[in-house]
Amino acid sequence: MMKRIRILHVAQAAGGVDRYIRMLLKYLDKDKFENVLVCSQDFHEEDYNGLVDYFEQIEMTRAIGASDLKATKAVRKLIKKYNPDIVYAHSSKAGAIARIADIGLKNYCIYNPHGWAFNMRCSAKKKAIYTMIEKIAAPFCDKIICISDAEKQSALDKKICKEDKLQVIFNGVDIEAYENGAHGAVKRQDLNIPEDAFVVGMVGRISQQKAPDVFVKMAKQVKDEIPNAHFIIVGNGNQEAEIRRYAEDNGFSDSLHITGWVDNPMSYVELFDVACLLSRWEGFGLALPEYMMAGKPIVASRVDAIPNIIRDGENGLLVGADDATGASNAVLRIYQEDGLKDRLVTQGFEDVHNRFNARRVSEEHGKLLEQIVR
Repeated sequence: MMKRIRILHVAQAAGGVDRYIRMLLKYLDKDKFENVLVCSQDFHEEDYNGLVDYFEQIEMTRAIGASDLKATKAVRKLIKKYNPDIVYAHSSKAGAIARIADIGLKNYCIYNPHGWAFNMRCSAKKKAIYTMIEKIAAPFCDKIICISDAEKQSALDKKICKEDKLQVIFNGVDIEAYENGAHGAVKRQDLNIPEDAFVVGMVGRISQQKAPDVFVKMAKQVKDEIPNAHFIIVGNGNQEAEIRRYAEDNGFSDSLHITGWVDNPMSYVELFDVACLLSRWEGFGLALPEYMMAGKPIVASRVDAIPNIIRDGENGLLVGADDATGASNAVLRIYQEDGLKDRLVTQGFEDVHNRFNARRVSEEHGKLLEQIVR
């Protein structure tokens, strides 16, 4: 039997990166690949039962600071211990730590930023720092995986590295797990939403990137036109108090439902009549294929990678970033126009199966990993 290729994954940020790694490992050929996960304290070992051969946790934080030196030493020690064929660094923080830790060691290294930090809305100074870090670290890996064409274009625009180092592997969702899972676990009555209500929802952190402030302004305008409209935000975050206050000040707090962090976001998506992702920046937007998988019509912002996924008028409706009026008009179109919802849903369902299946993500990784080593 051929020796398995050993991959040591390094990850700091949980959330979307955690979901991505689990999905990747689930469908990666276990006869060909052996997986070691080195992750931060934010991950849970039980989530990786049957997915990894070895699980290691070290202290890693998101903020840049003195603790990074300790984390880099710990990662280097583990790379030496496991002697992998490939080190695979996930997202910008782990990407910097792992690539520095791996300098001079005999293996291949790949990096997946899961959305470039320099594309965030932040000060010019911060953007310049993030860009500089990526340029400095780029020579210390063999391949950089981009989760969308927009991510690849960003790297070329910023001159992060030469084009031949970049490989696009579109993100995906675990369609089989969703289709074989339990449905209808959450009912409208659990949230005090009437059965005949028109429900508009979003999944995402209640923070600047996902634009919950735009979502509630859109909600106010929709509520003025559709009195029995209700709105669900699936997530938590630092803008929650501000969002609740806006709904209260505008007289629709009874129609706004914020779930907080949940284990089963798809159970809440099933309650939506329209699903929104109004992000201000987005490396991919995993919620979009998740909405498609659940058969929901989509309203999304026209930023970064989103137009790679949503074709306006075909599998969703696109609006400008920060455009609450445009978003409310799009939601009202889906409510009012005969046949529009069904057309968007049918095309979205086809696209998620053809383009955004988790199995395809793992297969493309498998080919790349074998190619690098052999």
